[in-house]
Amino acid sequence: MTTQPPSILVVDDDPRLRELLQEYLSQQPFNTHCVEDGKAMDDILAKQGFDLVILDIMLPGEDGLSLCQRVHSAYPNMGIIMLTAKGDEIDRIIGLELGADDYLPKPFNPRELVARIKAILRRKDTANTPVNTHQNITFAEFTLDTERRQLIKNGEAINLTTAEYTLLKVFTENANRPLSRDQLMSLSKGRDHNPYDRSIDVFISRLRKTIEPDPGKPVFIQTVWGHGYVFVPNGDKS
Repeated sequence: MTTQPPSILVVDDDPRLRELLQEYLSQQPFNTHCVEDGKAMDDILAKQGFDLVILDIMLPGEDGLSLCQRVHSAYPNMGIIMLTAKGDEIDRIIGLELGADDYLPKPFNPRELVARIKAILRRKDTANTPVNTHQNITFAEFTLDTERRQLIKNGEAINLTTAEYTLLKVFTENANRPLSRDQLMSLSKGRDHNPYDRSIDVFISRLRKTIEPDPGKPVFIQTVWGHGYVFVPNGDKS
């Protein structure tokens, strides 16, 4: 049976970049569609599904951050990569907080974009692959269902992005073991940690808002000063 290539939607108002990405991504091969703004994005999403969307932040009309929030809410299993202006760290952090899986500052090497796309799709495939035997991971009032890739609290499912689920699974599989940012980046995102990359910290902040009784005083995902983070399933202070 022939496997369909992953489908990628590019939303960017720069016609030259759209043309470049259309040609380059289609050669990978990805089933690639390019549109210029949020309205065109909505039109094509109403007609077909995509595995991942690449969103430029600076768009005419509705900006990429607003589109990111809408896409994440309406299509929680769709991967999102934000394209940001070089140096706009605040926009990158906001994008991650709104549900993006990754970001790439402009100008960028298309090969780097492809590597980011493939890393997100691999995490999605791993998370969604059925297994004959799976072990739910329980801590406090939470259960991480590794078959349905859901976090359950008191019987209620909590939607997690692919990045959030993968990072939480890494933590639970390495309980009580301090992990550096380099280790967390490698284990959860499949690539090395850039010292200027804040994505791990943002995803941890989002997870803390989801699972911690008081995100300002975390007891499950604790900071190990000078090293990184440690997941303490029973919530004891280290």
